[in-house]
Amino acid sequence: MKKLSITLLLSFALAVITFSGCTPQQSSYTGPEKDKSLYGPQAKNYELPVVSGSIYYVAPDGDLASPGNELSKPTTIEAAVTRAQTGDAIVLRGGTYRTGNLTFNQGIVFQAYQNELPVFKGTLVAGNWEKAADGLWKTKWDYLFPAGPESWWRREREEKHTPLHRFNNDGVFIDGQFLMSAGSLAEVNEATHYVDYEKGEIYIGTDPAGQLVEITAFRKAIVRVTTEIHGKQADNIGPVFRGLTITQYPDTMVHIDGYYPQGISTEAEHGKDVVGTVFEDCTFAKCFRIAVFALGDSMVMRHCKIEDSNTEGLYLVASSDVLLEWNIFANNNIERWTGFYPAAVKIFNQTHRVQCRNNLIINHPNSNGLWFDVGNVDGVFINNWVENIGNVDKFGQGEHIWSNYSGFFYEISSQAICAGNVFLNCDQGAFILNAAKVDVYNNTFVNSTASFGRNNRGDDADHFGWHIRTGPAVDARDQHTFKNNLFYIEERIDRQALTAWQPANMCERLNQPQFSEMNNNLYLRQKSGSDQAIIHWSPANNENCSEKIFQPEALAVLYPAFESESKYLQGIDQSLFTAFLQNDFSLTTDSLIVPAVLPEKLATALGLEAGVPIFIGAWPGK
Repeated sequence: MKKLSITLLLSFALAVITFSGCTPQQSSYTGPEKDKSLYGPQAKNYELPVVSGSIYYVAPDGDLASPGNELSKPTTIEAAVTRAQTGDAIVLRGGTYRTGNLTFNQGIVFQAYQNELPVFKGTLVAGNWEKAADGLWKTKWDYLFPAGPESWWRREREEKHTPLHRFNNDGVFIDGQFLMSAGSLAEVNEATHYVDYEKGEIYIGTDPAGQLVEITAFRKAIVRVTTEIHGKQADNIGPVFRGLTITQYPDTMVHIDGYYPQGISTEAEHGKDVVGTVFEDCTFAKCFRIAVFALGDSMVMRHCKIEDSNTEGLYLVASSDVLLEWNIFANNNIERWTGFYPAAVKIFNQTHRVQCRNNLIINHPNSNGLWFDVGNVDGVFINNWVENIGNVDKFGQGEHIWSNYSGFFYEISSQAICAGNVFLNCDQGAFILNAAKVDVYNNTFVNSTASFGRNNRGDDADHFGWHIRTGPAVDARDQHTFKNNLFYIEERIDRQALTAWQPANMCERLNQPQFSEMNNNLYLRQKSGSDQAIIHWSPANNENCSEKIFQPEALAVLYPAFESESKYLQGIDQSLFTAFLQNDFSLTTDSLIVPAVLPEKLATALGLEAGVPIFIGAWPGK
């Protein structure tokens, strides 16, 4: 037991070094990276990992009887997982591993061999097809994954948009492309499949001859548990994954288990079961639930890509001191579920100090981008590129805050930094809801809004129970700061830039603004003569508790400390930007507006000097 405690302390120390060492201390701030090739997995030729224990070599055609300690005599991945323990590494030769449910409880290193590409697939090849009718083929299948919605899903409201068969987790792929589920044989076409669960049969509408047809057969790929397994006790040390691709699984692909709080929990009570998990240069794709589910402090995900997931790409729960950097999160909610609150990254349930830096969050027409949801503290969202979230052309303007999907969503949580990010063509760029003390500085919003809102959710229990009590109380959802932000609205878009919302029935109770500071923001519109308000504001002294603000100085009349140094300009050509069509939204001049100085915690987070004026938006001017 004493040895285990020392090992655990070393794990904590290494995790802290890894985490703190990634915080940028730049002498010259450059802003979000415009070169998208720098995000996601980077081609590498891996050296053999340096470990204190053994290295096991595995291959798709490995010999189960081989001990796996020689490169020329690899064993199977299934055998290696049962043998390896903390201090050991599993080195994977390239090729396709059709396997799943690999379960262990040790801090094992999983790493690709040199520049080879190991691919885990949760499918088997389906080769025995018979023609059932014109344009219809069927096969018997023994591995089915029927499922249903969560108990809180509102069937009476959502089933017309999301039929129940969509919640089943079976996946069919033809030449790598997944087929959407159908509710009956009559609905089967070239893009869909139907499962008859009583007969154990799967139907497709494409002739399978000469094509690779794969169907899901393994529920999960990799599961790190906290219970005893393979004759070993769990030792609290997280695994390391480098250079792997995991694809085509019906459920969670990688599951890092741990204590999941079911009520209000202190930081000391959770996140300690698996500490220091690392993902580097990995790809997770085509999953019908969650790509990566993780519990545990000091996790690092770096240069990974998660795409074509469904409910969540990354689901991080009740963990502290986590770093997400240089990742790509793309195309979540592939089955287009409604009423299910999807997010490419969901940071959930009382996390602390989760840092999200320099990530590319892109192309989510049916999903939120990154969402801190309930009870989180000290979230950091810096220098990220967030693009095409929801549908900007269908943005719902009105006397409320609810739109569709948001790029950065901070809900029922406290103390966050949202700075130096680009939001391009998003339903809502940044959405701060029922939260407190969120600092929003130096972001660039192009055809995207910033929204702040609060209501009485939390006064009484709702269908999500205790979750709503983990964040700030109803009367403490304020003290936000909003400075040095740049908005540009193209001519084709007719919308406000900033919303501060609360319902009219809360106006007497919450009669002070949500902001403690709000100034030095620049609002630009390409269209001349627009009669669209630039800010929708609440609380206001009228029946609706809201007011349309057409110039920043109009808000300064109501609150002299707000927007006195801000500007709104119409008829602004794209030539004001360095290279607008190439997505370089840095301004060609810094003379339009005087920026605010950065407080120390913002300057430290961005790697800039505190106490001096900097610039407007996410980049210095040219």
